Amino acid sequence: MITYLIIDDEHIAHDIIKNYCDLLPNMQLMKNCYDGLEAFEYLNKNEVNLMFLDLNMPKLKGFDFLKTLRNPPKVIVTTAYKEFALEGYELNISDYLLKPFGFERFLKAINKTFSTSITQEVVPSKNNVVSKRIFLRSNKKYTQVEIDTILFIEASGNYTKVITTQEIITIREKISSVLDLLPKEDFLQVHKSFAVAPKHIKSIEGNRIFISDHIIPIGKVFRTNIVQLLQ
Repeated sequence: MITYLIIDDEHIAHDIIKNYCDLLPNMQLMKNCYDGLEAFEYLNKNEVNLMFLDLNMPKLKGFDFLKTLRNPPKVIVTTAYKEFALEGYELNISDYLLKPFGFERFLKAINKTFSTSITQEVVPSKNNVVSKRIFLRSNKKYTQVEIDTILFIEASGNYTKVITTQEIITIREKISSVLDLLPKEDFLQVHKSFAVAPKHIKSIEGNRIFISDHIIPIGKVFRTNIVQLLQ
C-alpha cells in the first residue's frame, strides 16, 4: 500500500490528485493538508510513503517546508511555476508536475517514483522480501505488476509486450520508454527489440537466450552486454 499526503492550498488540486489516485490500486490518502505547517504537524506523528507538494502556499512555501523535514518521504511536486524545477531536483524530489497535468503524466510520475525505489513496499514474508511494483496501461485498464515477475519485454511495432510469469501485457509505448520506467540493474537489453531480466535466464546458447519456454535472440550490437553478464 502506498500511503500519501496532498499538500496544497487549493481545494480543486486536492480533488484532481485524489481522483487520479483513486484510479490506481493500493493508493491510500492519509490526510489533506492545506499548508506546510499542517503537514509538518501531521508528519511529526505519522509516516507516509509519498507527498504531493505544492510550492506557492501561505505561511510556509513548499521547498521551505521540505527543508524542515529530517527524513522526508518521496516527493512529487505539483506546481504552476516551472522556474523552481532545478531547486526541486537539488532537494531530491522524485518528479515535478507542472499544472495543469493530465492523468498520463501523473501516472508516469508514480511509476518513476516507485519503480526506481530500492524499497518501495515490503511484502510480509518469512524472508522479509522487498517487492517493487509498476502500473502498466493496457486497453484503458491499469494493471499493477511486480517487477520481479517480468521475464522480458519485447518491442512490437508501436507497442511493447511485457511478458511476466503469469501473463503478457501489451502497452502502447516504445521499448525505450518502458526501460526508462524499470530499474536499470534488473534488466538488460540484448537486442533492439528485446530486454531481459537476467535473474530469469535459464541458459545462453550461441545467439539465443532461454527464459522459461521462450527463446530470445541476441543482437550483434548488444553482444557485449551478454559478455559482461557472464564475467
